[in-house]
Amino acid sequence: MMGTILVTSRSFSDGDLDLERRAHTAGHRVMRGPAHHDLDELRALLHGADAWIAGTGPVTAAHLAAAPKLRIVARYGVGTEAVDLDAAAEAGVIVTNTPGANADAVADHAVGLMLSALRFVADGDRRVRGGDWAVRRGRELGAAVAGIVGFGRIGQGVARRLGGFGCRILAADPFLPSEVIADAGAEPMPLDDLFTTADVVTLHAPGGQQLVDAARLAGMRHGSVLVNTARPELVDEGAVAAALRDGRLSGYAADTLAGDTAASSSPLLAADLAPVVTITPHLGAQTTQAVDNMGSMSLDDVLAALRGETPRFLVRKGTP
Repeated sequence: MMGTILVTSRSFSDGDLDLERRAHTAGHRVMRGPAHHDLDELRALLHGADAWIAGTGPVTAAHLAAAPKLRIVARYGVGTEAVDLDAAAEAGVIVTNTPGANADAVADHAVGLMLSALRFVADGDRRVRGGDWAVRRGRELGAAVAGIVGFGRIGQGVARRLGGFGCRILAADPFLPSEVIADAGAEPMPLDDLFTTADVVTLHAPGGQQLVDAARLAGMRHGSVLVNTARPELVDEGAVAAALRDGRLSGYAADTLAGDTAASSSPLLAADLAPVVTITPHLGAQTTQAVDNMGSMSLDDVLAALRGETPRFLVRKGTP
């Protein structure tokens, strides 16, 4: 029986794989909706949807109430904090995600941002375009102590990549036994000790918490570098700006900011910090391979649910 699949992820089927054709071949119809998930714009689409491949926008109880036929929300990505899981369970709607689909892409980007911060790559480009060829002396990644905060798929991917540089690698993760961290190539260390020991700290922890505040920054080694490809709320941006100005941090590089597209008020975008701050607009997961992985995994689970089967990457099964 033909089902209707609502897609609100901008990049779904935008890689090398034609996933829309695959959905059509399986006998289903694909509708596109806005990525911001505005309910007024989505209401008519939700009313007829049997499945929803959802992007980063919110999936609330009100969205679910507007979708009486909905059987599955397939989160196109890893995080599910934007999905009201309790409301989904109450409505009998299955929720899935795509764990590991973009882990290699984000790990690559994190290491790239480390190198950019240590060698002033973005600032060098800006200065050359202005006619300034003065040299800023950087530091080699292989000579640094690198601290990884959060040692899941992405954190472990970063550790594998750093192994090729020859640097000392530390990792802090309260959910992993020390032997698992050691087997993956890093020295297990409590979070506070990691911050006081590392020259470069990269964040790969889940959101909903603040890990970098003024007190923790004050304990870091002078001239340290901080990288954040995870969530903006992990850092106190005002405290980071202050640490950059007083030299406690020599560089900050991130793939996210508080407010994201509305982040023009972020203290980290101040003109005087441009030489030591590099921000990219959520590029971490945006590779062709990651887009194909996320799309394939989410569509696989949608097709399974529409066949009446249990999806592979279940977050929570709906229980009416």
